[in-house]
Amino acid sequence: MAAEPDPVTELDFLSFVDHAVRRASAELPVVDPEAMRLVLTLSRTASALVYDLESSVHRPRGLSWAGFRLLFVLWLAGPAEPKRVAELSGMSRAAVSALVNTLSRAGLVAKAAAPSDRRSIRLALTDDGHSLITEAFAAHNQREQSWAAGLTEAESGTLIALLGKLMAGAGTAKRRT
Repeated sequence: MAAEPDPVTELDFLSFVDHAVRRASAELPVVDPEAMRLVLTLSRTASALVYDLESSVHRPRGLSWAGFRLLFVLWLAGPAEPKRVAELSGMSRAAVSALVNTLSRAGLVAKAAAPSDRRSIRLALTDDGHSLITEAFAAHNQREQSWAAGLTEAESGTLIALLGKLMAGAGTAKRRT
């Protein structure tokens, strides 16, 4: 008698969502399968997107995803104190501090005394940092366009509005500050 194929071996990162929702719902009747599917699909899609951007755009340029985020904030927000960079990038202050040391050694970020408080520092892009982030973001945006191409303009607008509504409705969720 031939062994039955193991259905789990047929799963991949994204198709695991359906399997997980079915199994969790069967094991725990209190599970809200639609909420689970929403969050798991959103989380896995975001992870796949970040992995694609990091591996195809940022790593080839010597940047991590976190390094890109930090340079991106400094590029678009301008010079800022580490605490503000942490807030705008969604990273912890400790992560920003460690990353700044790496990016500073690479000649991409400069540290100077903050004009408002000499005990604090202000971070800014160097010319090399500016060149790298603008070149990296051009490639990054091309990948964004590839991801967005699967949606019509109306669908894209609807998804953006729905995600905004989801974020606004998450009043009790913990957020980085």
